[in-house]
Amino acid sequence: MKKIFVILFLVILGILFCNVEVPKVKADTSEVRAIYISYIELNKYVKNEDINVSKNNINKMIANVKNMKFNTIILQVRAASDAIYKSDIFPMSQYVSKKEGEDFYDVLDYFIKVCHKKDIKIFAWINPYRVRTTDDPSTITSENPAYKYLETDTIFINNGIYYNPSKKEVIDLIVNGVKEVLEYNVDAILFDDYFYPNDEIDKDDYQEFIKNNDFVEEKVYRLNKVNEMILKVHAECRKKNVKFGVSPDGNIENNYNKNYADVKIWLKTNNYVDFIMPQVYYGFYNSTKAFTQVIEEWENLIKNKKIDLYIALAFYKVGVEDKYAKDGNTEWMYNDDIIMREIILSRNLKNYKGFALFRYDNLFDTSNYNANSLNEIENMKKILK
Repeated sequence: MKKIFVILFLVILGILFCNVEVPKVKADTSEVRAIYISYIELNKYVKNEDINVSKNNINKMIANVKNMKFNTIILQVRAASDAIYKSDIFPMSQYVSKKEGEDFYDVLDYFIKVCHKKDIKIFAWINPYRVRTTDDPSTITSENPAYKYLETDTIFINNGIYYNPSKKEVIDLIVNGVKEVLEYNVDAILFDDYFYPNDEIDKDDYQEFIKNNDFVEEKVYRLNKVNEMILKVHAECRKKNVKFGVSPDGNIENNYNKNYADVKIWLKTNNYVDFIMPQVYYGFYNSTKAFTQVIEEWENLIKNKKIDLYIALAFYKVGVEDKYAKDGNTEWMYNDDIIMREIILSRNLKNYKGFALFRYDNLFDTSNYNANSLNEIENMKKILK
């Protein structure tokens, strides 16, 4: 009975919001309006035996982004210890070539050239630790730097294959990989929220550490290892005058209890990040984490006012049930202006500099549309003039 009342309540709210005039919020002309293009889109549109078809598909993607008044593409240049560019460290990605390591044109270079002609920025998106999304190592070629570590504790296999964040050679690999990307004319480097994959990956390293050093808690050890990597990456980006940022879990507690991403430290000084892009993938009535509460928490974490705040938003939730939102699980089903309202609210934050939508296909592939998709897009367009 309680659930029925909740659903009715949300339906009424949806009707009310649809009848409310959109506030005349004028965005700063420098507002970042970004779209994520992931390995899923690369595999779907870019991977093609005919290079001309591949490039034409990229042209269409960029045109779609431009026509919807967006000015930034967050392009996944390394999803799984690979590259969509010419690399001396990582093999050509299986998501653009026929198979990992097979020659293909420089996809990153092409994106940059076309985007910059259209005044669209490119943020190079890197997944630093992931090697594979499955437990199957058979697709890891000898050209992949992970290959030589397969029988060692530098690689961990469990619900995916990952590099061990506590290893010096892993930190060096990530930093050197970023240095390669910085040779391109990218506008920023972005890491996503995949840090520590679990609590077993570095047990031996931690035990060895506390034998030879002052005791620290295991949690602190892990936070420090990620911090070491982030610090070094930021230093390399600074040398090239390229901004560096991270897109962490929107739930601040998860960053400390699961991912070991020390976001509070990062947002205090100039040494770790130039911007933060928390994944605030929540609705307004999420019983666990309500959107308004979460963006205020992130705003308050930023002690260094030179750090920009971008809010990543969940366009993929439009029109579907939000299973983990508890009492707010039907909110996205009965409202079609959530993204618009989330952008408007975010613009009131002092450190706000823009937003990003996850991800491209949810906006531009009509086969993914549901009853709310078009209305959500049209409502969002009202504030993207």
